[in-house]
Amino acid sequence: MPKVLILGARAPVALDHARRFAHQGWSVVVADSASCRLSAWSQAVSACVRLPSPRWEPDAFARALAEALRQHRIDLVLPTCEEVFHLARHRVSLPESVRVATSDLALLDRLHSKWQFLELARECGIAVPASARVTTLDQARHWAGEDGVVLKPEYSRFGTFVRLYRQGIAVDAPELEPVGAWVVQRFCEGRELCSYSIADRGRLLAHVVYRPVYRLAGSASFWFESQTLPAIDRKVAALIAHTGFTGQIAFDWIESPEGDVWPIECNPRAVSGVHLFGLDDALPAALMGEAIGMLRPSSSQPCMLGSVMATAGAWQAWRQGRWASWREDHRRARDVVALRGDRRPMWGGLFDMASLAGMARRQRLNLRQASTHDIEWDGLPA
Repeated sequence: MPKVLILGARAPVALDHARRFAHQGWSVVVADSASCRLSAWSQAVSACVRLPSPRWEPDAFARALAEALRQHRIDLVLPTCEEVFHLARHRVSLPESVRVATSDLALLDRLHSKWQFLELARECGIAVPASARVTTLDQARHWAGEDGVVLKPEYSRFGTFVRLYRQGIAVDAPELEPVGAWVVQRFCEGRELCSYSIADRGRLLAHVVYRPVYRLAGSASFWFESQTLPAIDRKVAALIAHTGFTGQIAFDWIESPEGDVWPIECNPRAVSGVHLFGLDDALPAALMGEAIGMLRPSSSQPCMLGSVMATAGAWQAWRQGRWASWREDHRRARDVVALRGDRRPMWGGLFDMASLAGMARRQRLNLRQASTHDIEWDGLPA
């Protein structure tokens, strides 16, 4: 029986992968540097490994990971969150016999950078919104003039510190937070879309485009539905072929009222789109580089994080007067956490949230910042 080690086990996408691998005959081990009962308590998981923080204890992380690979005789290492960058950094210290589902660190960093990614897209002949790299608010204001813009740190996640000025940068706007360089980008009106793909050496092996209908404060989505947009399919395939990418990769897009699609940023890791694939869909084969052709989800049913949809989603619907549509959306979507016969992850997630809240309080962070504080990657060392 082949064995997979899934990293970032705190995340629902890791739980989703674990269930699919187990369903398709794999032995599943999960690992993380934070509380990860969400995945560890699933019937699909045979063992859980606690790792040091790859951000704060990189050498200890590499040693512990190598030991876990040897102890559990792992065949495939699958990162899901920002530990992918640290994994790529330490790839040389891991057994060569183990497949690591990721590209090299230089490419990952270029894709993760909200500035370098735009340059990479242009190399592929893909049009992107006008943008500039700045370090001060005055620089951003000088570049933008009176146009509407979005301001975001070059390295960030889940919308942290992102600012939207639809009517131009306000006169009384506060100075940029000291988190490195920023990207100022012309605001593009349109429909927000996302894509999730798996690739192997430049071949697109699995792919879905989806609409993040319900989101947490404009950030991570918790209700999503697949879409058909050939223009995005072609651009994703071109980017993957141009870079020779291996692993999981996601893009955020804007579809203009005229039907043009613009890539906004890239996340070279797993995202919510993985939930749209079913248990029988051959993502494990794709992640091993063994899939033939390109896989799409076998079902068009929307998916949701049920507990979040029932709380934050209901609150949003009530405030926006969309109660009837919320009820219909809740009825027709599939919960990706609390599955029949495997409901313990739902309770494990509550334990994880309590642990996260305690850590956030101790380190004086909000929950969004605390959720990735130990694994974040903010660029290659100078």
